[in-house]
Amino acid sequence: MHSKSVLAALLAPAAVSAQLNDLAVRAGLKYFGTALREGAINSDAQYAAILGDKREFGQLVPENGQKWESTEPTRGQFTYTQGDITTNTAKKNGQGVRCHTLVWYSQLPSWVRDGSWTKATLTEVMETHINNVMGHYIGQCYAWDVVNEAVGDDGNWRPNVFLSTFGTDYIPLSFNLAKKADPNTKLYYNDYNLEYNGAKTDRTVELVKLVQAAGAPIDGVGFQGHLIVGSTPSRSNLATTLRRFTALGVEVAYTELDIRHSSLPASSSAQVTQANDFANVVGSCLDVAGCVGVTVWSFTDKYSWIPETFPGQGDALIYDKNFNKKAAWTSISSVLAAKATGVPPVSSTSTSTSTSTSTLTTITTTRVPSSTVTSTRTTSAAPSSTSSASGAEQTRWGQCGGRYWTGPTKCQSPWTCQVQHEWYSQCL
Repeated sequence: MHSKSVLAALLAPAAVSAQLNDLAVRAGLKYFGTALREGAINSDAQYAAILGDKREFGQLVPENGQKWESTEPTRGQFTYTQGDITTNTAKKNGQGVRCHTLVWYSQLPSWVRDGSWTKATLTEVMETHINNVMGHYIGQCYAWDVVNEAVGDDGNWRPNVFLSTFGTDYIPLSFNLAKKADPNTKLYYNDYNLEYNGAKTDRTVELVKLVQAAGAPIDGVGFQGHLIVGSTPSRSNLATTLRRFTALGVEVAYTELDIRHSSLPASSSAQVTQANDFANVVGSCLDVAGCVGVTVWSFTDKYSWIPETFPGQGDALIYDKNFNKKAAWTSISSVLAAKATGVPPVSSTSTSTSTSTSTLTTITTTRVPSSTVTSTRTTSAAPSSTSSASGAEQTRWGQCGGRYWTGPTKCQSPWTCQVQHEWYSQCL
């Protein structure tokens, strides 16, 4: 029987050299995923190659292809051309899928949005839509975002055709219809700005309780994670918010993560802050037993929705426009590697701390409770290394030493190379 410290050392070489989904699964999550932009997958080979690597992204979610306006633009006429791009890509690459989304006030065809409905007629429309769309993708989705963004930024119920027809009863109705259409997929409520734990979060807690009180099924809450550099809550505060929902018996996930710079070009210090913010978000998921995964909303700045929606803002993702990994990628990989090896990351400035198969619904892993993780002593001693890249300096969060490490052993100022264990030293 190996001691925990020996197990950590045995796991370390594979973990620190792995890509994000591999690291996430080793750290106890079900997946690390990304949204797929339907218009880019067949026209940009480099984008497709990175997105299709299940070691990097073990799960995909369609950016637009499964929304109501895409799947049923005309009443009773269904098309899955765009939605199938994601599921076909995932099947080819052995990746899982989160499906998105069924009942949402936005990207809703005008025949639904502007129709004159009674409860009976709109129920029929909802049931037909949900049965057809979920039926087409049955057995392919780890989870469905059943209801999306039902709460306004002020904490009140968001006005929409469903609310005006049913009141809040449309929410449990949607979950009941979804459960009937596909009894085996996870059913999620999904929204943004829940991370700040304010009035909107309070109302969403009420939403989960409302669904449960109605006897309807709800399995999870998706935190979209559309955040701003420098305004992202701390790791501990994020974890506290996640636990408000896991305490209700549902799982949670970050479902659309991006962290945008409010002005461009971003300074070097802003890029460091962004990296810290990403590390805190991913770290908070690792800290909560009921948090199952993280999905970035696209992975490259080349295909981000931010600049179109927030002019002058952006660079919100973990690869730049030229598909180079950013500091944010490195900070995420470091946090995941630390969890996977049982070694907590250390920051000099911070004050807080799936295996997929060809069957798309199989995204499973065993979550190791944080109480079983044994920390290894961290020092600032020089790293062990067999060789060094001449003149090269490693960036913050990057690996700078460890057994068999052949890369840079000197860190960019003001960071220093700190030993995490014999296999891994890091610029902190």
